[in-house]
Amino acid sequence: MEGHIRIITAIDDMQQEAKRLLQTGKTIAFVPTMGYFHEGHLALMREGRKHGDALIISIFVNPTQFGPGEDLQTYPSDIDRDMSLAESVGVDVIFAPEAEAMYDKAYQTHVDLEMLPRYLCGPSRPGHFRGVATVVTKLFNIVKPQVAIFGKKDYQQLLIIQRMVRDLRLDIRIIGVPIVREADGLAMSSRNTYLSEDERRSALSLFQSLQQAQETVAQGIRDARELIRGASELIRSYPYTKIDYVTVCDPETLEDVDRVDGPTLMALAVWVGKTRLIDNTILEPIED
Repeated sequence: MEGHIRIITAIDDMQQEAKRLLQTGKTIAFVPTMGYFHEGHLALMREGRKHGDALIISIFVNPTQFGPGEDLQTYPSDIDRDMSLAESVGVDVIFAPEAEAMYDKAYQTHVDLEMLPRYLCGPSRPGHFRGVATVVTKLFNIVKPQVAIFGKKDYQQLLIIQRMVRDLRLDIRIIGVPIVREADGLAMSSRNTYLSEDERRSALSLFQSLQQAQETVAQGIRDARELIRGASELIRSYPYTKIDYVTVCDPETLEDVDRVDGPTLMALAVWVGKTRLIDNTILEPIED
């Protein structure tokens, strides 16, 4: 596609544009977002640029994935800045629908996975992943991509989308992109803007606890309880922190494991002040 970035707000218009692209033999790569871009989002878009003739992103703060008391009303937004950043990395189209168009008053259809949402963030955010799976399915049907890009920071979300695509036989390739971090290790997130200066220093405990776990495994210690205890103690040694969970689990099923005997996911969610942050890493034991 040539020319400046386009912004499309009407669902019918986006579907017609997608059909036009497909009819002319174009491959559509898609990055769904909630906007307020940082370098992590841009990394997803750069990856998408590699895989499609047309790069489409969505900006939609999806109300069905926010629970009561969460930050739906205060989620950061700057559409002009987002458009400029998206254009700088080669995005062709921004799809930015209204919530009322995505979910009319009589809306009653949802996509709900059975097992994966029971773990990690699922218990403390009931309904969240049903909202994610539903909106992503709708966006796939509207944008019609052959390739879609998601970040590994939201590891559980990535796994759920991959499982949903397999289960529903959607003809879309899902690509996961590694976590993008600030220079000091903090995983990039739009919610980092909520942190005060003191809270941001405490937020470094998430990455430091994962690094510590990697080092502990490298020393030959594989007991999951010991890894969780060490990470939890480190996080609690910082002010403003309240642990939601620290888990060592199977990277495919998210079920807890007792030992790190192969590539194993360590995932955590921590409240820092009033901001809930997540992070993760794959622990790799050194073979004896």
